[in-house]
Amino acid sequence: MKVSIVIPAYNESEGVHHTAEAARTLMGQLSQSYEVEMVFVNDGSKDDTERLLKDEFKGEERVQVVSHEVNKGLGAAIRTGFQHATGDVIVTTDFDGTYPLHTIPELLQRMAADNTDIITASPYHPNGHVEGVPQYRLVFSFGASLLYRLLVRWNIHTWTALYRGYRRRVIETVTFENNGFLAGTELLINAIHAGFTVSEYPTTLHVRTFGQSSLKIARVTRSHLEYQFQLLKQAIFGKPGSSSTTAVKRS
Repeated sequence: MKVSIVIPAYNESEGVHHTAEAARTLMGQLSQSYEVEMVFVNDGSKDDTERLLKDEFKGEERVQVVSHEVNKGLGAAIRTGFQHATGDVIVTTDFDGTYPLHTIPELLQRMAADNTDIITASPYHPNGHVEGVPQYRLVFSFGASLLYRLLVRWNIHTWTALYRGYRRRVIETVTFENNGFLAGTELLINAIHAGFTVSEYPTTLHVRTFGQSSLKIARVTRSHLEYQFQLLKQAIFGKPGSSSTTAVKRS
């Protein structure tokens, strides 16, 4: 089985070496059981992220560095990563160390054991944990996840994590419209509506290891509230969105 790991990056030059070291270690671990590739998506960074990534992985055929000319948003970066990924399973995760790369083998093992289409990191699961994350970030993330539990499916505890594993059939069947931080949640919900199975990987959410987050709490909160209102209307009037039917194709 081939595993693709998609990692978006925006103005992450401070942490490139750290992440590159962790990525090389991870590829060594995974190569014992899987064919592996990594796709870094530089989302129009204004610093040296692109150059540093290319320098770190020069000559490494298993690593692609794909760039947007301008910043398009996390959702657009995920979509680009999917288009370049060729694996049977695609893992998306954060650049900044909030979910350490060395946990990916365990996530894949859990995905296989659960025989599920999607597995999502879940710090808000009863067996999950949070370490060092500012309280204001937790209020936003936990509160949003609680509302999605009420609106969509109660037994999924975390809805806002980027760190997930998808079987290829999911990304070739399901798409999402949002280009920002809402994209991962929209993709997960569209996949559920399309009949794909989801399980959780209880894990620890850490404070960002380096750099500064580009997340704008007020803007992202508004986008989630607007989307939740759409879901509520769909629940009342029975008109699910149509965005879950367009396939994401390989490049």
